[in-house]
Amino acid sequence: MIKVGQATEVENFLSNHPEVEAIDVLISDLVGFARGKRIEKSSLEKIYSSGLNMPATIFSMNVLGETIEECGLGQDIGEPDMVCKPIANTLHMASWHDRPVAQVLMSMFNHDGTPFFADPRNILSNVVRQLADINLFPVVAVELEFYLLDKNKDSNGNLQAPISPKTGKRDEHTQVYSVDTINDYSALLDDINRVCIEQNVPADTAVAECAPGQFEINLKHEADPIAACDNAILLKRIIKTVADKHNFDATFMAKPYSNEAGSGMHVHASLLDECGNNVFADDYHDYNETLEYAIGGMLELMPASMPLLCPNVNSYRRFMPGYYVAMAKNWGVDNRTVALRLPRGHKNATRIEHRVSGADANPYLVMTVILASIHYGITNKIKPIAPTVGNAFDDDCEALPLKLDRALAALETDQILTSYLGEAFTKNYHLVKQKELEQFDMNISELEVKWYLSNS
Repeated sequence: MIKVGQATEVENFLSNHPEVEAIDVLISDLVGFARGKRIEKSSLEKIYSSGLNMPATIFSMNVLGETIEECGLGQDIGEPDMVCKPIANTLHMASWHDRPVAQVLMSMFNHDGTPFFADPRNILSNVVRQLADINLFPVVAVELEFYLLDKNKDSNGNLQAPISPKTGKRDEHTQVYSVDTINDYSALLDDINRVCIEQNVPADTAVAECAPGQFEINLKHEADPIAACDNAILLKRIIKTVADKHNFDATFMAKPYSNEAGSGMHVHASLLDECGNNVFADDYHDYNETLEYAIGGMLELMPASMPLLCPNVNSYRRFMPGYYVAMAKNWGVDNRTVALRLPRGHKNATRIEHRVSGADANPYLVMTVILASIHYGITNKIKPIAPTVGNAFDDDCEALPLKLDRALAALETDQILTSYLGEAFTKNYHLVKQKELEQFDMNISELEVKWYLSNS
C-alpha cells in the first residue's frame, strides 16, 4: 500500500511533470556508485507501493562491478532479490537527458520489511538512532572536491587538465580561491547550480582549488545526516553528468595526478540537544569537554575507520606532506594540517571538521564512522591527546595506516567500530575490499615493465 505521504509525492510529481517518460531508480553500492534500473512512467506508483526487486549482490560488488562470491550473497544462495524502496523527497527530473527522464534514490530491505544489513544507508540510519537515544542530534555538512578533465588524453595516454572555455588554453596553474577561474567555468558551474535547485540539493559555495581543473562544491548544513548523504550522492551524479554535457570529464578519484593535490571529502559535524542547543559550545573557550570526548572517540577509532574513509588503493596516494592532508591522529583549533579541525566562529557554530576521507569514499559510510566515533567518545568519555599547535606534519603523533592492506588489517582486528557497523556488514565490506586489493596487486603496471624488464 502507498502511504499518504508517498501517494502525495507521486501525485504531485506526475502533476507537475506530465511530460516525464521514464524514471531511473538508483541505489548506492558499497563504494557509492549508483546502480539501478530504468522504469517507465506507468510503473512509478507500483514501486512506491510495492518496491522494486534488485539483487542483494549489489552490495558484494567490487569497484569494477564484479560480484565477490566469497561474501555469500551470490550463487551460493541463488543470487536472490531484495526489496528496494524509494527514498522520500528524492524524486526529481534529471534534466541532462535528451528525453524527459526523472530519477529517484532507493534503499534496500529484506522481504519482511527490516533493513538489509549490507546497505550503507541502513548502517548510517542505525547510528543516527543510537545518538537520538541519548538525545543527541547531528547537524552536518559535506564538502566535495573534484577534478575536471579533458575528455582526450595526451599523446602518451596521460590525463590532461581541461581547456578553459574562456581563454581556449589548457589550464596549467590554478590560484586557490581564484574568482577568475570560477568565472572561466561559470557556464558549467551555473548549470550545476541550476540542476541542484531542480533536485532540491542544497549546494552552497563553489571554490577553485589549488590544482588545474580542481574545484570544490559545498553542501549546506543539514539537521538530517542521512538526507545530507543522499544529497552528496546526488551532487556527485549532477557534477559528472553536467560536466559531460559541457564536454568535460569529472572525477572524484582521490589522486588523479601524482604531482597535484588529491580530492577529499570534508565533513563538518556538530551535535544539538533536545532543546536545539549545540552541546559542543562553550561560553568562554573554543570548545568544551563534550567536544573533547567526541574528538577522543574519533581519534581512537580512526585507524579502523580508514578502509571506509579511504576505500581504494588510489585513496592513499593523497597522503603526502605539503598537500594539507593529515597523516596522523591529531586535532587542533583552526588548523588545516590536522585530521580533525575546529573552525573558529560563533559559539553556536562550534563543530568538528573531519578532513581525512577521500572524495572517492561512500558518503553514507564516511558519515557512519564519524557519528559512531562521536557516540563512542561521548558515551565512554574518551579524552584525546593535546591539540596540535602549528604544523602537524612536524608532530610525532601516531601515524594512520596509509596503505589499504594496513587499513584493512586495522579494521579486521577492531571490535568497537565493528559493533556499530555490524559484524555481517564489516565482514562483507572487508571481503570485497580485500579481494579487490588482491586483484589489483596481480596486475603488472607499465612502470614495473619500464623499470625492471631490462634491468633484471
